[in-house]
Amino acid sequence: MRIRTTRHVDRPYANAPPAIKRAFLTQVAFLLDDIRHPSLRAKKYDAERWQAHVTRDWRFYFRIEENTYVLLDIIPHPK
Repeated sequence: MRIRTTRHVDRPYANAPPAIKRAFLTQVAFLLDDIRHPSLRAKKYDAERWQAHVTRDWRFYFRIEENTYVLLDIIPHPK
């Protein structure tokens, strides 16, 4: 599998705190290795999107297109 980003994930990533950036890169590496990695807690969010954990308070969303994970957004988890 490969990773592709969109501007909707590039902007929030650029503005995220350094600890969130590091955690996000770690989680993306886990995603590339195995979508079922326990720390991701990846789940189908709707018909096209998946949701996975960055940290307890942040999530990222992605779509699967053939052999590519398309990263769509990274946001603080609404509580």
